[in-house]
Amino acid sequence: MIEQTDILVVIVNYRTPDLTIDALASLHVERKHVPDMQVLVTNAPAGDDSQQRITNAIKANDWSSWVTFKQLERNGGFAYGNNVGIEPAIKSDKPPKYVLLLNPDTIVREGAIATLQNFLDTHPNVGMVGSRLEDPDGTAQASAFRFPGILNELISAMRLGFFAGLLKNYVLNPPVQDTAHQTDWVAGASVLVRREVFEQIGMMDEGFFLYYEEVEFCLRAKRAGWTCWYEPASRVVHLVGAASGISDTRKKAPRRPAYWFESRRRYYLGSFGKLTALLADTCWILGYSCWRIRRVIQRKPDLDPPCFLRDFIKHSVFGKGFGI
Repeated sequence: MIEQTDILVVIVNYRTPDLTIDALASLHVERKHVPDMQVLVTNAPAGDDSQQRITNAIKANDWSSWVTFKQLERNGGFAYGNNVGIEPAIKSDKPPKYVLLLNPDTIVREGAIATLQNFLDTHPNVGMVGSRLEDPDGTAQASAFRFPGILNELISAMRLGFFAGLLKNYVLNPPVQDTAHQTDWVAGASVLVRREVFEQIGMMDEGFFLYYEEVEFCLRAKRAGWTCWYEPASRVVHLVGAASGISDTRKKAPRRPAYWFESRRRYYLGSFGKLTALLADTCWILGYSCWRIRRVIQRKPDLDPPCFLRDFIKHSVFGKGFGI
């Protein structure tokens, strides 16, 4: 049972028991700074031994006073796995002030959560704040972004430096900054959300299985008047792609799963409508086609997922229409 707390941490586990246990171990250290923190691990059914291994670790390390394990009935995706824990908590008689969404493939640096809590405590108009995500060696990862839109679909697909420079105010992932700043959205691997945001705009959209759910949530929050910030003083190691297998853009990518394309299409259609979705898909296809030609001419390495263009068109509004 989850005890009364100012901060509820929710971790969604799917086939990553070792990573989840390591994340819990890092949270154990963080409790020196946030002693009343409560953690809920929701476990999606996967036919593996995650349930046994995680519950054994909780018992063996005497974490049961602050870690609760919940076995889910189905694998409904990231938003569903979080909502199952968040919604009952914020509707309880003594709801938490804040909810931390934390990936299982993270290691929380000491003081990271306390830093996020202090930020929201001292900035009452901020709805959510995200951590600086980094590699184990401390190298910063991009984790503060602009909302996806028509222009940055073209920019990111073309991968042309001077073009991105001309439109730098529209680039999806601007350079990593060393100071706290407002941003459109932050990666959902480590983000602290004020309870009132959920109360005002509702839960995360469970129509997203994985990816784009935090983007859409941040967009809804912005439209409701909340701001989103990035706080680099909160440092969290993110083992990129360890939980999903598709996030690391620095090496040859596996084939992109259908749910990524479906989430992207849902984001555009649900948040902006048919015309924007059509233009965004058109710009991406044109930009990526130009990149493929240039990559061959310039003999650049091919790190893109197999069948990327074909799969994109198949799941775009050209292939799937405007229904979501």
